[in-house]
Amino acid sequence: RNRGFFLAVDGGELPEREGVNREPATPWDDPLYYRLAEDWLGGRIEERVSENELMRHYSVTRSRLLKVLQRATEDLWVERLPGRGWRFLAVMVSAQAYEDGYRFRMVLEPAALLEPTFQVDRAALQALADQQIALLKGGFRKLSPTELFSLNSQFHEVLMGFSNNPFFVDAIKKLDRVRRLLDFRSTYATNRDRLLKQCSEHLEIIDLLEKGDNATAAQFLRDHIKGALESKRGLIASAPE
Repeated sequence: RNRGFFLAVDGGELPEREGVNREPATPWDDPLYYRLAEDWLGGRIEERVSENELMRHYSVTRSRLLKVLQRATEDLWVERLPGRGWRFLAVMVSAQAYEDGYRFRMVLEPAALLEPTFQVDRAALQALADQQIALLKGGFRKLSPTELFSLNSQFHEVLMGFSNNPFFVDAIKKLDRVRRLLDFRSTYATNRDRLLKQCSEHLEIIDLLEKGDNATAAQFLRDHIKGALESKRGLIASAPE
């Protein structure tokens, strides 16, 4: 604490800064992605805008802006218009659409645990447990919104993978992509302490699967998803229709 950082090598051995790419490694690591999302959710961006308008508004290069817009397009909340225009979409942004997505998860994910082809990979399950324990020990306070969302998504996607049915995995991955916006706002941007409860529940599901009690794990998973939805209703309601 209060000790800062130490260089791994002598300062004289560091490369020259000139020409170093200082842009974030991925669009999800770029604060612009989340700033753009928050401005859209907060009603501070028009539904249709041009690239030039966004470049001026955020004082960013076209290259950086396009990377973020392309990522948002893949996440299904922006689409490109003819020319250099862009349109922001309300997919999984309205309260009803978001609730519909969570209710679909409440049906889909528990069902995967009860499939006759469901088979736990012990090593993968232990890796999930190690991740959740690390988060409970304070790791969740050190990670970026991108990393937190990815770990949570990975937990659910790995469980779907145990079903040995690619349709379950494809469905949950698509839902993860389109719910990113409101999950970022409602969980990681405002109340990370809620993640303690989430991690504890993940560990309970892991424990039940290790014991082979898939029926109880499926019910617990459904309640877990329902609880996540209930905890986010206030912020979901404030999103633009």
